[in-house]
Amino acid sequence: MEESAIEVGTLEEASAAVARLLAVTHATYERRAQLEHALQSRVAIEQAKGIVAERYRLSLDDAFQLIRRAARTHRIKLHDLARAIQPGEETPAELAAVLADKRV
Repeated sequence: MEESAIEVGTLEEASAAVARLLAVTHATYERRAQLEHALQSRVAIEQAKGIVAERYRLSLDDAFQLIRRAARTHRIKLHDLARAIQPGEETPAELAAVLADKRV
């Protein structure tokens, strides 16, 4: 039975390999966190679209355009405004202002 030879590298090579592995692992965790944040933002936006559509009798597309316009007009992040839109609560002032402008 033949024995396989195992090459032994230097301590510097091992340190470099571990450093690369840690960098890849860190990048993977960061990417996962970004994707999780994006998913949570998307869920909040979808819920807000539904609330606005029902509350103001709009299509989902029109509700999204309204939320987006309000966020842009007031220079706030879309997902922050979407999270402020809750069932049973008052319409956020930013959205109410855009609705008032639209009706004039």
